[in-house]
Amino acid sequence: MALGTNQQTVTTAANFIPELWSDEVIAGYKKNLVLGNIVTNINHNGKKGDTIHIPAPVRGSANAKAANTQVTLQGDTHNTVNLSINKHYEYSVVIEDIVETQALSSLRRFYTDDAGYALATQVDNDIFALFEGVQGGVVGGSGSSLWEKAVIGGNGTTLYTGNSSNATDITDAGIRKMILTLDNADVPMDSRCIVIPPVAFNDMLAINRFTEQQYIGNGEAIKTGKIGSIYGMDVYVSTNCPSLNSGAQRVGVMTHKDALALITQLGVRSQTQYKQEYLGDLFTADTLYGVGELRNDAAISFVVPAT
Repeated sequence: MALGTNQQTVTTAANFIPELWSDEVIAGYKKNLVLGNIVTNINHNGKKGDTIHIPAPVRGSANAKAANTQVTLQGDTHNTVNLSINKHYEYSVVIEDIVETQALSSLRRFYTDDAGYALATQVDNDIFALFEGVQGGVVGGSGSSLWEKAVIGGNGTTLYTGNSSNATDITDAGIRKMILTLDNADVPMDSRCIVIPPVAFNDMLAINRFTEQQYIGNGEAIKTGKIGSIYGMDVYVSTNCPSLNSGAQRVGVMTHKDALALITQLGVRSQTQYKQEYLGDLFTADTLYGVGELRNDAAISFVVPAT
């Protein structure tokens, strides 16, 4: 018996073509991802395994060559950094037929953009959390050990005191002291940047080195969150900077891209499936990744008041 000619076609199902959803989700993800763009990115798409072993070579040294003697061989034992791929996050929604029929097409754009934003925020959260461990700190501290190796923004050297906060507004002197900390650790000057909460951006507008045109740049198109540069470092604003003590303080970081790594095993993808029991389409976006520390002294975190 013939079924007729009322088949579902690419025209009637245009709002739920997976490729369209995927493109929009990926666009939203890239637009909202800040930290993922400034750390070392390792593409592990399509490959098996749950752990990445990254060689960590020990720097050698130059040796004086004496006449009629053998050269001095470099005999250092190199290390390995092991990073786990253990984070799988998803964003799902069921769009019932009545909604798909009556709603504007902008509803699809909302969900795809929201999915990209939610996944990007989760990745940023996981990366931000690792910054608590730089400079010898411990991730997940509390009380007096909360971000215990972070410095205060005002001078860049005094350690943050946790719940009994001594946080101060970021200053030019504080930025220069943090630069010196990275310099003393032989962290390369190129590929450094600063990520600040919005409140710190307001304070930086009073820093001449930041606002003078020669320190901001040449008018190039602003990248995600990038609002200028100072002392050769790009400055990014992120609303996702951690809040401490019930929102009384915010965390920022000065970092080199080699401080942390983001490993992507499954890039952001989207899938749709019709669910007859709900008379609607199930839309899911997900990603599989891992984050880890590569170089402990290549970043420094700082704390500022939230107001």
